[in-house]
Amino acid sequence: MKIKASALTCALAVCLFAQPAMAGPLEDGQAAYYSEDYATALKLWQPLAEQGNAIAQNNLGVMYADGNGVSQDYAEAVKWYRKAAEQGNAIAQYNLGLMYDSGNGVSMDFAEAVIWYRKAAEQGEARAQNNLGLMYDKGRGVSQDFAEAVIWYRKAAEQGDAEAQNNLGVIYADGHGVLQEYAEALKWYRKAAEQGNAIAQNNLGEMYGNGRGVSQDFAEAVIWYRKAAEQGEPRAQYNLGTMYSNGNGVSQEFVEAYTWWNLAVAAGSSASDYEIRDSALQNRDTIAKQMTPEQIAEAQRLAREWTAAHPKK
Repeated sequence: MKIKASALTCALAVCLFAQPAMAGPLEDGQAAYYSEDYATALKLWQPLAEQGNAIAQNNLGVMYADGNGVSQDYAEAVKWYRKAAEQGNAIAQYNLGLMYDSGNGVSMDFAEAVIWYRKAAEQGEARAQNNLGLMYDKGRGVSQDFAEAVIWYRKAAEQGDAEAQNNLGVIYADGHGVLQEYAEALKWYRKAAEQGNAIAQNNLGEMYGNGRGVSQDFAEAVIWYRKAAEQGEPRAQYNLGTMYSNGNGVSQEFVEAYTWWNLAVAAGSSASDYEIRDSALQNRDTIAKQMTPEQIAEAQRLAREWTAAHPKK
């Protein structure tokens, strides 16, 4: 099963959109923020936000949402996002949509999230377009409408948004709202995968592994599974373990299979990953019966070392 992704990270409004009179402190605040000098960013942006500058208002909201330079306070973040969003700032509209989508600082309200995503999407904000597409795809806050989801995914994908490119690939692979076209799915997965999107990398690996839209090529599947697995994507870790267990595209290596399945068990903590976690756990315990205690200890060591080298963000 392919996974659809949504952008759920609040975004700063870049100073390129600032009015010339405000450009100096906005740009200085942005430089300070990205240098992790949050105190200076706050000092520069707070007065501008209170004077009604929409970019500063949005950016102040981001600081409260992330807890950078201030105590994390989602309600305060919502307050500032709303001030900027009501002035028509697209990034603030997107951020406010996120808050309603996730229920941070406000009661979760998908219909309200759709309102704000749409306002931002109609201004060309790619992340909002992707998320609006996802709302139609899943029927959250709107009636499920795959054709409408395709429209918004495509708008964002054509702007280069990797999550939307992956999601459009899923739509073509499943034939929802469009004719099922594996070659078209492959094209969009590849665009996203080449940008480093882990979910798309796994999905591209599955296309090669199953010979959909492309000649079956286990070695190529392993390449893409590995790229995603190294980013901590549990489905890719599961798939890579399976390739090592079966000797497809790689030499059969039970130690490697156990290692990757062990990592998939640990990574599969979200509700959408429970099935993968349980399958990885079952496979890991089954293959352990064919391994020596020394091999199991080696696999566990490799998993611990990988985990230590890849702390969760």
